[in-house]
Amino acid sequence: MPNEVAIRIEDLSLRYRVSVESRVTLKNAVMRAGRREKRRVRTIEAIKNLTIDIPHGSVVGVVGANGAGKSTLMRSIAGILPPTEGRIIVNGKVSTLLSLGVGFNGTLSGRDNVILGGLAAGLDREVLEAKFEDIAAFADLPDGFIDLPMRTYSAGMYGRLAFSVAVNMTPDILLIDEALATGDAAFKEKSFDKMRQLCEEARTIVIVSHALGILNELCTSAMWLNKGQMLAYGEVEKVTDQYLDFLNVGKVPSALEDF
Repeated sequence: MPNEVAIRIEDLSLRYRVSVESRVTLKNAVMRAGRREKRRVRTIEAIKNLTIDIPHGSVVGVVGANGAGKSTLMRSIAGILPPTEGRIIVNGKVSTLLSLGVGFNGTLSGRDNVILGGLAAGLDREVLEAKFEDIAAFADLPDGFIDLPMRTYSAGMYGRLAFSVAVNMTPDILLIDEALATGDAAFKEKSFDKMRQLCEEARTIVIVSHALGILNELCTSAMWLNKGQMLAYGEVEKVTDQYLDFLNVGKVPSALEDF
């Protein structure tokens, strides 16, 4: 793969099967077996034949309605969901913020989760210890909470620490899924400042968000997914305008901001 390409997606398809029964019970299974019936399932095509190269240093926004395949794509790039067909090649160290607190253990303290997250990201203990104070300072949790079990955290505190871990691991590639609008107003502004800094450092960033105004500000390009297929890819404002026209809502404030 060329060195200038950070993420290469080749003919990617991802399908999974789900039961169409309202309730899956032992009684239903026994009755089906007695009648020699197979369990009724439905095949969901989450991603269909997607091919794209994302260059190093680009900031790509991913837009689409709920169920479009955005989160599935992010999990595939992160290596969590294996492709049904095709392949994904990632060139660089990846840090992920896929949803609030994914990968955190609620029974462990914030400190322990930061350490485990850093080790999982491939950092050695010396580097991790050097970064810990920066991570804790950026999250700015109330006194003592960094050493309390994360099940005691509010949703905002959870999000602050998750965001801080993700952006302070100095990733080559950062994946963010619906996690920009976390914390209070002051933390949101600090988060956006950090995102702008990462963009200026030519990090490769892929962001899924319904906050189109934020994507227009941060991103250099955008991808529009609909029912697992890419309908458009290119200049961010052109793609978000196409998406808004498709939704037939126009540039109203509720379409540009995330609540």
